[in-house]
Amino acid sequence: MGIRKFIGDKRFYAILMAIAVPMVVQNGITNFVSLLDNIMVGRLGTEPMSGVAIANQLIFVFNLCIFGGISGAGIFCAQFFGSGNFDGIRRTFRFKMIVCVVVTVLFVAAFAVFDEPLISLYLHEGSQEGDIAVTLEQGRQYLAVMLFGLVPFAINNAYVSTLRETGETLVPMKAGLAAVLVNFTFNWLLIFGNMGFPKLGVVGAAIATVMSRYVETGIVVAWTHRNKRKNIWAQDLYKGFEIGRPLATRIISKGWPLLLNETLYSVGTTMITQCYSTRGLSAIAAVNIASTLTNLSKVILFALGSSIAIIVGNLLGAGEMQKARDTDNKLIFTDVALCTVIGVLLFAAAPLFPLLYNTTGEVRDLAASFLRITAVMLPVMAFNHCCYYTLRSGGKTFVTFLFDSMFIWVVTLPPAFITSRYTAIGVVAMYAMVQGLEIVKSFIGFSMVKKGIWISNIVAQE
Repeated sequence: MGIRKFIGDKRFYAILMAIAVPMVVQNGITNFVSLLDNIMVGRLGTEPMSGVAIANQLIFVFNLCIFGGISGAGIFCAQFFGSGNFDGIRRTFRFKMIVCVVVTVLFVAAFAVFDEPLISLYLHEGSQEGDIAVTLEQGRQYLAVMLFGLVPFAINNAYVSTLRETGETLVPMKAGLAAVLVNFTFNWLLIFGNMGFPKLGVVGAAIATVMSRYVETGIVVAWTHRNKRKNIWAQDLYKGFEIGRPLATRIISKGWPLLLNETLYSVGTTMITQCYSTRGLSAIAAVNIASTLTNLSKVILFALGSSIAIIVGNLLGAGEMQKARDTDNKLIFTDVALCTVIGVLLFAAAPLFPLLYNTTGEVRDLAASFLRITAVMLPVMAFNHCCYYTLRSGGKTFVTFLFDSMFIWVVTLPPAFITSRYTAIGVVAMYAMVQGLEIVKSFIGFSMVKKGIWISNIVAQE
């Protein structure tokens, strides 16, 4: 069969496009507007850009904790939908909402009390550019406003994840488009004070983001409850708020490794960024520039990973095990092939993109180097991302915990920490070392996926 086993038929690609394309469009536009927003903040100078980048590193931890907290329930939701159990979907959604409330309260309290020491972790002397005191103040101002956006972000994730797991991807896309339009418009108005609006700088950027999150959440929630014939699971959704101890116990059993995984993964990732920051504000500014374009280039990577969770999860829930394996192979191949092409384009754009920022030549050169390294590693990252979602689709959450976050803490973080503290190695070499370790991870992922340890139906007894 050769490579033919990795190529799907027309029906396969039609299903994939129906699920993935709306996510690609939504995430693509979201990341493109984030890129434009980042450029706008970057026009204010190195300190505002660095302050916002540091604050967003902290918010990144919250975002992934929300994602991890609801992911366990999401596995059940996808398989419940595959088996036609709408009451099961309803109960898993309630579990998601409880997790979102708890996680949000904890993070709002932590960010409100410990904003200064958390931001200061990333502020180091080590380059010719940047005022640390100004960067700290800019980061604190931005984070203070962003706290008001954590609640709608959490609620939106509970609804959007459930809609996607039940096959509805167009509405989240449309809501996302409305949100990015609001975000971009008010960024332009409030950052620079255009059309008579006050010139608020980084505070204006935060206000625009918070406004967009309320708009997106309002659209998603309103549509879900106005279309209960289509969203059968939304009927009597908040009536009694029953979950049931047996299901809650099983979700927690499967879900706690995912919550712990995303928490440790996000903290580990931010600690690696903190290691880069020991080389000065120029390093932080360059990482921020590079990560913005990198996130845009990873849109397809993330969309196809999420598609694996939905499509393969549905097939496993329906008991079609061989079809789930065949479909998974095709999805992984598609993602890696597309990301190879994107990697070539990203490599070509690497020296040009940093020129859009009002920053120094040192920062631009560093950013270009980071982008080239990421471009080379993008296909490997795509494969690893697919392996993660493949393992997760069958409920192998503890294995994904070991594969994802434990890999960062045991394999990736220690070399970054040691080289940043005890050597004079440059930040580019440090970055290349960290990214290169993804190759080791790919061999582990390949072995686990090939063995088929993820092929299981976890909702058969419900």
